[in-house]
Amino acid sequence: MAKNTSGRGQRDLKVKVKTARGRKLSSTRWLQRQLNDPYVKRAQSEGYRGRAAFKILELDDKFRFLVPGARIVDLGCAPGGWCQVAVKRVNALGEKTGKRIGTVLGIDLQEVEPIAGADLYQLDFLSEGADEQIKEWLGGKADVVMSDMAAASSGHKQTDHLRIISLCEAAAYLAFDILEEGGTFVAKVLAGGAEGELQKLLKQKFTKVANVKPPASRSDSSEKFVVATGFRG
Repeated sequence: MAKNTSGRGQRDLKVKVKTARGRKLSSTRWLQRQLNDPYVKRAQSEGYRGRAAFKILELDDKFRFLVPGARIVDLGCAPGGWCQVAVKRVNALGEKTGKRIGTVLGIDLQEVEPIAGADLYQLDFLSEGADEQIKEWLGGKADVVMSDMAAASSGHKQTDHLRIISLCEAAAYLAFDILEEGGTFVAKVLAGGAEGELQKLLKQKFTKVANVKPPASRSDSSEKFVVATGFRG
């Protein structure tokens, strides 16, 4: 059989999805994007619960806050991809000989399927006494508080932006209560102009505040991540 020297067939084929009866065009586009997303494929092959796992991986590669022995609190942890990454990097399973064993605590409004090495709890972090409850479960204060939370989409860009900022501010105030001095706060925000007060607040509480869009964050998304390091206590 003659070899194909034209280059045809060497490219990855994109999956096309036809619009099914009863399925909205937007749903078809989302499905097609998922099927062709390299991060979705990587998550499946590497055993992560979602492509978001690569966002925290890339942020940690840059800022190095998930160190062996660290105590981590993941707010809004469902479906659990960030916890999976944290378990490996802080050595929560104690698999790395000679490395300190870390702790990963996942918090969410809904029940999350168990993750080896992580302690998962169903809790509204906005409820009264949540900070003390988290510190009790953790056995002290946290080294890192991280959040990939997003409020339910309303379909209105400005409204969704304000909801995300409000949720991020609430997560930040919780972090102020439970972080060790020198700790790190990582959270998702949406770019849109209303995050100025949040940035001002974080700069008062932390020595460094960076705003990053990791490669795993889709280019058409307005999301970015704030990484605040060196909590002043």
